[in-house]
Amino acid sequence: MDFVAGCIGGAAGVLVGHPFDTVKVRLQVQSVDKPLYRGTFHCFQSIIRQESVLGLYKGIGSPMMGLTFINAIVFGVQGNTMRLLGHDTPTNQFLAGAAAGAIQCVICCPMELAKTRMQMQGTGEKKSTRKLYKNSLDCLVRIYNREGLWGVNRGMVTTLIRETPGFGVYFLAYDVLTRSLGCEPDDRYMIPKLLFAGGMAGIASWLSTYPVDVIKSRLQADGVGGVNQYSSIADCVRQSVRREGYMVFTRGLTSTLLRAFPVNAATFATVTLVLMYARGVEEGPKDCEPAQPSHHAQSL
Repeated sequence: MDFVAGCIGGAAGVLVGHPFDTVKVRLQVQSVDKPLYRGTFHCFQSIIRQESVLGLYKGIGSPMMGLTFINAIVFGVQGNTMRLLGHDTPTNQFLAGAAAGAIQCVICCPMELAKTRMQMQGTGEKKSTRKLYKNSLDCLVRIYNREGLWGVNRGMVTTLIRETPGFGVYFLAYDVLTRSLGCEPDDRYMIPKLLFAGGMAGIASWLSTYPVDVIKSRLQADGVGGVNQYSSIADCVRQSVRREGYMVFTRGLTSTLLRAFPVNAATFATVTLVLMYARGVEEGPKDCEPAQPSHHAQSL
């Protein structure tokens, strides 16, 4: 049931947050010498004006397929790890979340590579005249044919560095918040509490690893124009800091945080409610957490 609930929650999160993710990626990888966008809201306006509203949903196929499975893996692994650890403590919540984050990278890295490439395709064009990729699957197939397995997994190290502690913080923050808020299944404010705890957990997770995400996006977008700019993670960090200063690590942060709250609020609330009603209210969460069979609920 952890897997099914994660699946449903993942789909809900993608629909809510993909436009913000497109803006984040555009801001992270735009040229510092000839920037197309002045900031988050200008980026939103420009994409809608130049590419229509559909421009904000470029590359949604990849996360819609991938994130559904990713959340199924994350919630499933986290729930089973908590059962193996045996005690529902904040430390165990962090460890279970970190384990889930590391395992889902196998799907997350290729998915985000395809998403990033699709989001960068036809930038500033309402109807792209030169489409390199027809869709997310075609994108991955073309990358594989050209660069092999290494190419499909471009950015895997940075994805691992981001996801492992990021998911640990994610579950830890949610656990701390739900314990602090407290609620019963018949609490009239249960859903607002779930939404708040999930949203804030998402924000905490992104803040803890955001600089790594900037580097990951740049590495995965590298080579889109046919020329590779970075030779390694260290080279990407070095070039980015030299040209743009340390503020480069906050590129796209506003749109990320605007996205993080509604996406994770929707995801956590959906997962928690699905688990609660599937298992029965009598076994449901006492602390707003997605229930485990032998503990009060946990989740992503």
